[in-house]
This record gives sequence, C-alpha cells and structure tokens, in this order.
Amino acid sequence: MYTKAAAAIKKAGRVAAFTGAGISVESGIPPFRGENGLWTQYDPVFIEINYFHRHRLESWRLIREIFYDFFGKAEPNAAHKALAVMEQKGLLHAVITQNIDNLHQAAGSKIVHEFHGTASTLACLKCRAKYPVSEIGLEELPPVCPGCGNSLKPDFVFFGEPIPEPANSNSIREAEISEVLILIGTSGEVMPAARIPYLAKQKGAVIIEVNIEPTIYTGKLTDIFLPGKATEVMKRLLEMLMPASPAL
Repeated sequence: MYTKAAAAIKKAGRVAAFTGAGISVESGIPPFRGENGLWTQYDPVFIEINYFHRHRLESWRLIREIFYDFFGKAEPNAAHKALAVMEQKGLLHAVITQNIDNLHQAAGSKIVHEFHGTASTLACLKCRAKYPVSEIGLEELPPVCPGCGNSLKPDFVFFGEPIPEPANSNSIREAEISEVLILIGTSGEVMPAARIPYLAKQKGAVIIEVNIEPTIYTGKLTDIFLPGKATEVMKRLLEMLMPASPAL
C-alpha cells in the first residue's frame, strides 16, 4: 500500500494534507475526544463562547493551564516534519489542519490553513486587533488589549463560534482542487471540518488515510489506508517518496 500511496502522490498535480488531533498525540498533546481525551478530564464549557463572556477569569485560568502551560511545551514530531519536507520538495502543496497548536509551522510548513484558528495569537473582542501571545504574556488574567483595553481571547474557535475566514474558504478550495488528500490523525467526528474529505472525494481526489485504527472515512472514502502511528507511517512514506530523505 505504501508503493501505491507514493505513486499516487508523485502522479498528482496537487496534493494536500488534512490533519487532526492524532498527528500531535506523539508530541504530547492528548486528543480532545475518546478514551483518555481531554474532555474526559475537563468540562469543555470553559471554551463555550457564551460562558467565556460571562466567566472570563474562570475560563482563562483553564485556558492558560491547558493550552499554554501544557500544550505550549510541545514540539513538532516526525509526522509534522515529514509534511514540511514534502512541501519543500514540491510533493505537498498545503496543509489543512483542525489543530490549534502551531506545530505544522514550527516544523517548517509554509502553507497551513488553520480551520479552527490558532492558540499562537490572541484577538480583541472589541477592536478585533490580534497579537502574538508572546507579546502579551499571560501572567495577569484575563489579558487585555493594549490598544483599547478590552478583553482578549485565544484566536481559536470556541464552541458557538463560526469557522474563521479566510481559513474556511481556503480549506474548502484546497480540498476541491487537490488530486490527492492525505488524512492524518483525524476521526471525522468534528463538524464542519469532517466535510473536507468528502468535498475532495466529490471532486475526484484520491484519499490516503493514516490512522492507528479505521475511522468513519475508512469504509466510505479512503482509497489507501496506512495503519499505524503518524510518525512511523509518515517516515516510511517519505522514504518511499524520497529514498535519500533527511532524518526526521
């Protein structure tokens, strides 16, 4: 199956990757759902937008603990790095990610559509200005906008918020024009992100799926299923694509 996957990628005029929480698990970031998922330990109400407006300090205490003190220590793994190498060599044209951890960019990927936004920046609820979190600091909570003094929130999608633009439109367009879509570590349970592979399939894309176990995509959409950990599968696939590929 690796030979078939490599051949499809080499033949395609445009290839994209669609990544979910599974690609970052080996970087120490737990998935949100499922066994041992984050939501088995925390009630996700703290990132529900209406709750956030009413209880900003309480929300921010958990947000800082989980998304910055904990997730902020994560480093990109071999799967992230493999995608970056593929992009550098012209074998991959974009990454659509559901993740907010910025690990694709840290690995070296340049074209990344962050479907759910990013934890790396903060956005003002009033004037809409955005700031790198490194410029604001989270010592005092809740953080405030240097420009207007209003509250800041992480620049990722809370429950009850729409998918941001242009990430939404860019992701849809990428899915529709790609000839191969590589799914990595996504179960297809989170809407509307879960629609992306369907859009690609409708336009005739070959779907390559990398996952530890089968998902709802496997029996419906997937053309080539590569079971296993994202790091191990992507290293092997990269070796098939580039026999002299760099160590990851």
